[in-house]
Amino acid sequence: MSVPGLDIERLGSWLPSAVPGAGSELTATLIAGGNSNLTYEVTDGAGIWIVRRPPLGHVLATAHDMAREYRVISALRPTGVPVPRAFALCEDADVLGAPFYVMEKVTGRPYRYVADIASLGPERTRAISESLVDVLVRLHDVDPAAVGLADFGRSDGFLKRQVRRWKKQLDASYTQELAAAEELHARLAADIPTESATGIVHGDYRLDNALVDESDRLVAVIDWEMATLGDPLTDLALMVVYGRLADALPGRVADVTSAPGYLSERQVVGRYAAASPRDMSRFGFYLGLASFKLAVILQGIHYRYVQGHAVGADVSHLGEAIEPLLEGGLTAIKEDS
Repeated sequence: MSVPGLDIERLGSWLPSAVPGAGSELTATLIAGGNSNLTYEVTDGAGIWIVRRPPLGHVLATAHDMAREYRVISALRPTGVPVPRAFALCEDADVLGAPFYVMEKVTGRPYRYVADIASLGPERTRAISESLVDVLVRLHDVDPAAVGLADFGRSDGFLKRQVRRWKKQLDASYTQELAAAEELHARLAADIPTESATGIVHGDYRLDNALVDESDRLVAVIDWEMATLGDPLTDLALMVVYGRLADALPGRVADVTSAPGYLSERQVVGRYAAASPRDMSRFGFYLGLASFKLAVILQGIHYRYVQGHAVGADVSHLGEAIEPLLEGGLTAIKEDS
């Protein structure tokens, strides 16, 4: 049975030479598709593997770099950060039409909605959210050079580039006047703090980008396509702002942060601060930047929706969260001043 983006016969010819013990007669199921990297579960009837490749069609290579994902997962494997074992990278586009890599299948569940986690009860939910924060601290404690990632990204000027990048994205997707966005950007650009010590930034850290096993252990952090070197406090801030998005659109976006027992925003930041040596005195700036970033991402989706180019799930409601996110970001950065 064929699946989009995966030539099962060609993969079967390649896999045994790259992954010891793998057979050549394979079947596959598409786990995650769309505009992000495509994820497949592949089996030869005995072993099971996960294959990741870029989305179909024309994409920016830098946004869907399989070698970068493979490299960061491989580098983190010996550390205390739970990641899947990476088996092999294939950069020969003749096999699947694009570079891809193979990693182990980790048994676990990505909790996304309140309904997914509610049956566990508040105590277990709290423990899982605590683990999510603890693993983030561990990730940010990893010395990039010590795991061979010293050249994984440009660390100097990271915050300045982030402010510039998301303003450029906003300018390309205006559909309505966003005075709050202009004000927030101006405040961000005018008062960029001294950066926190360089670390590995996941880029999209949240509970549904992690797998949790039946014992409530966080067994793997996944979806590393945005990973780079930079200021790790941007990860923590974006994690918090995803919770604010859930509050702005209750029941219409990933809302697991609203589940009974899940750590509050203040508790998330407090737990991180208690375990990390990083200076949190300018965290309001990071919340402002994360709010700006997420608002710009939603504006881009809204722009495509207005232009009639949105595909997949209904996104008509996402525009409603843009102003609340911007206002929250303004409040955070004003309090930071």
